[in-house]
Amino acid sequence: MTTAFTLEQRSVEIGGHTMAYVDEGSGTPVLHVHGNPTWSFYFRSLLSTLPDDGFRAIAPDHIGMGRSDKPGRDAYPHTLARRVADLTAFVELLDLDEPLHLVVHDWGGPIGLSWAVEHPDRVDRIVVLNSAAFPLPADKRIPWTLQAARLPVVGDVLVRRFNAFSLGALVLGSGRPWLDAEARRGLLAPYDRPEHRVAVHAFVQDIPTGPGDPAHPVLVRLAERLPVLDAHPVQVHWGMKDPVFDATILRHLEDHLPHAEVHRYPDAGHYVLEDAADAIVPRVRAFLTAGR
Repeated sequence: MTTAFTLEQRSVEIGGHTMAYVDEGSGTPVLHVHGNPTWSFYFRSLLSTLPDDGFRAIAPDHIGMGRSDKPGRDAYPHTLARRVADLTAFVELLDLDEPLHLVVHDWGGPIGLSWAVEHPDRVDRIVVLNSAAFPLPADKRIPWTLQAARLPVVGDVLVRRFNAFSLGALVLGSGRPWLDAEARRGLLAPYDRPEHRVAVHAFVQDIPTGPGDPAHPVLVRLAERLPVLDAHPVQVHWGMKDPVFDATILRHLEDHLPHAEVHRYPDAGHYVLEDAADAIVPRVRAFLTAGR
């Protein structure tokens, strides 16, 4: 895997698989939880600057993603519940006992926030980047592109063989016509062949569209418990050109977290931290520093 991401790779064993992670600096931990089809590389602008403010910046790669092991479906369940369990084990293995700050994006929201609502005393401040924390609202439908990617055969061909989901995200995920070369290379680097794209496809298939889907009860539990986190300082950064996590999802998130500080970026997309890092990074640093 070739990328300009030079932060040191560390690893722990979770459930028989190697989970890679970045752990930079010292001080209050800031745990970054990525989504699909990204990895810890997505948070590089924060990982490289937060240590300057006296924070310990930590970012794991989910199993099957980034620099972590990439098991097949027969060796790993690739479900939201398992992702939450993995993150819980990761926090325990790193002995993150003191209240930590949490930064989540995309599917990192349901994963990281599901852990947080069960451990509110171990969380201080929370930063949310284009994500969700509840089942699909009645006034929202997933785009046809995601519906196609969820199909067992068609999706397998598109996502695994042709890497269409990761490639498409470079275009549809940005408010710009195209992300810069460093971002493109870095985001694609771990998913360089079909056997490395199993988790990317599985994440899409795990999107719950009804009560019968495995991830649905996890999101119901999260939505029920989310008011617990409204007592914490929450900062939201939202790319308004996101075709999936759009203004409708943001409105529902604000209903669940009415005291959150919300920043909207009209020209940014789903990869809001790529499109608007110059504005977001200083705001996140100031927000976390204010918690001291």
